[in-house]
Amino acid sequence: MLLFGQEIFEYIFVPMVQKTLRLILTLSAPMLLAAIATGIAISIFQATTKIQEQTLSFVPKIAATFAALVIYVPKVRAEGTAFLLEILNYISMMQVDAVLK
Repeated sequence: MLLFGQEIFEYIFVPMVQKTLRLILTLSAPMLLAAIATGIAISIFQATTKIQEQTLSFVPKIAATFAALVIYVPKVRAEGTAFLLEILNYISMMQVDAVLK
């Protein structure tokens, strides 16, 4: 499969950018959702107790984000490794195509 110029852009580059953005969103979602859920819970707690301390929500959000990160490290590692191998495969294809050109 020989790809040159515009074909490389259409068949390799654009899909890889789409996959990259999708991977970023899916891998960051658990940590962001944990921080959002913790923030909402702390806000409800602050509203009901009328404690308006700004630093109260900071530490629980960090702890929840870190806990979500620890839980999802195997998934992040597996999907990151698969994506890296796919990128390296495309790079090797482009190098072979450039040599054959």
